[in-house]
Amino acid sequence: MINFYGYKRCSTSRSAQKWLQDHNVDFTFQDLVEQPPRKEDLVKWMTMHQDRGLKYFFNTHGQDYRKLNLKERVPEMSIEEAADMMSKNGKLIKRPLVVEGEKLTCGFKEDLYEKTWL
Repeated sequence: MINFYGYKRCSTSRSAQKWLQDHNVDFTFQDLVEQPPRKEDLVKWMTMHQDRGLKYFFNTHGQDYRKLNLKERVPEMSIEEAADMMSKNGKLIKRPLVVEGEKLTCGFKEDLYEKTWL
């Protein structure tokens, strides 16, 4: 089953949900602000996809990202540190985060969704 970590008030999350529904892709929704993914899961995903870099997982346009000056900090950050921060503050995670087994996407781009989730 596909796990969809989104935010109800985020237009990108809503667009991605609609796309999946329109293409009859089943998923379970989890609000990543109310209930962020567990640190252990984030470490696993970031390690499995470390070729994408830590920045891929961060919501670089978010207020919390800017307030914490993460643009300067992320390049020096370990996977453990990043996962710890994100597991405590889901607004730091680029949304939606969609995971099934070894497949993972952050954000929403139709062409990537077609390749990954169909």
